[in-house]
Amino acid sequence: MASKKKRKKKNYTILVTLCFFGIIVAISYLFANCFLNVYKIYKEKQELSEKLTKLEKDEEKLSSEVEKLKDKEYIARYAREKYLYSTNGEYIIKLPSEDDTKESENK
Repeated sequence: MASKKKRKKKNYTILVTLCFFGIIVAISYLFANCFLNVYKIYKEKQELSEKLTKLEKDEEKLSSEVEKLKDKEYIARYAREKYLYSTNGEYIIKLPSEDDTKESENK
């Protein structure tokens, strides 16, 4: 009878130990999962913050452009440069930009 008690006690100890380790593994998994979620959200926040900064800079440029487009002289100069529009007596000579010269050197 003593051996049965010892065996039951030993089985009970093993069962308690396994349950304890199971609980620890489950808790560790939950903490790791929560940490990964927090990390993903943190990375997403950083990316969105960078995107917001870029969009704010773009907005500033566009607002500046809108203000410039309210000026008739700017519009006339822009049309001349961009669309090669000229007034009577003007000649348009287009010089290659740095990008054009780099492309021709690479070919």
